[in-house]
Amino acid sequence: MIVVMQAHAPESEVEAVIDRLTELGFDVHRSTGVDHTVLGAVGRTPCDPRALEILPGVRQVVRVSEPYKLASRTFRPQDTVIEVQGLKLGGPEVVVIAGPCSVESPDQIQTAAKIVRQAGCRALRGGAFKPRTSPYSFQGLGEEALRWLRRAADREELLVVTEVMDTSQITTVAKYADILQVGARNMQNYALLKELGKLNKPVLLKRGLAGTIEELLMSAEYLLAGGNYQVILCERGIRTFETAARNTLDLCAIPIVHKLSHLPILADPSHGTGLRDKVAPMARAAVAAGADGLLIEVHPEPEKAVSDGVQSLLPEDLFALMEQLKIIATAVGRRLA
Repeated sequence: MIVVMQAHAPESEVEAVIDRLTELGFDVHRSTGVDHTVLGAVGRTPCDPRALEILPGVRQVVRVSEPYKLASRTFRPQDTVIEVQGLKLGGPEVVVIAGPCSVESPDQIQTAAKIVRQAGCRALRGGAFKPRTSPYSFQGLGEEALRWLRRAADREELLVVTEVMDTSQITTVAKYADILQVGARNMQNYALLKELGKLNKPVLLKRGLAGTIEELLMSAEYLLAGGNYQVILCERGIRTFETAARNTLDLCAIPIVHKLSHLPILADPSHGTGLRDKVAPMARAAVAAGADGLLIEVHPEPEKAVSDGVQSLLPEDLFALMEQLKIIATAVGRRLA
């Protein structure tokens, strides 16, 4: 249920409504716009909306039909813009996050960071903990890799985006990362999402391999319901009957999510295609479709990569792509961060 307050309602009236909702057994989430304060009341308590509409300062009470309450446009009509150390995700700028699939060595990640910075990207990605389909594949180097990643990013003045796989890793990963990533395989790891909901750091939530858009937004709801409103969605391709590419990058999800939710959404054309020569075309298409940013894999020497080398761009490919993205972003009324 959404309670929309009158324009410029005094704080005393807002607090009185919050107190009443709390008495009724609701968890209350507040969203303050330019003119109106909106209160999202989440709970299973039956309540007659008319009993709330008569309270001083209340303009309207709306029942939310979507199962995701806090992620919906009904709760927050305006776009959410997440600011991380001066970088804004969800605003007019298109943000590019790039780096290797895995952190392999101090030299490798430092070289990658330099490439990412020279290309004009704002954040460095790299995996220290790697969820792999095969137990015999490279699983990451853990906290040592996180230290290398943080050091390389700091030298090049980049933010760090890296994956957390388990609740036991949250404290360690949060110590080094600016944005914590939840991978596709963990989209519905609700224990992990609940713990990350308590965190005061942005979370990048990837769509699951077979996850619907509604299921993605429901997973985001776990984070929002926990009190963490710094949620970034990511379309990374879904598994379909098509085998020509690693996954099917669902670009239609981008405008659909923008219509349904206020949360920013990125696209990952690297995992979405699994093929180096398809990454740039899909990256261009994603920006044209309205993506708020991109997550791209690039490696100094892809042929020597311990994971995902076949979908990692060469440095010169990333440089060329960034120039193309500037043109496309401008064409759709945005700009490259």
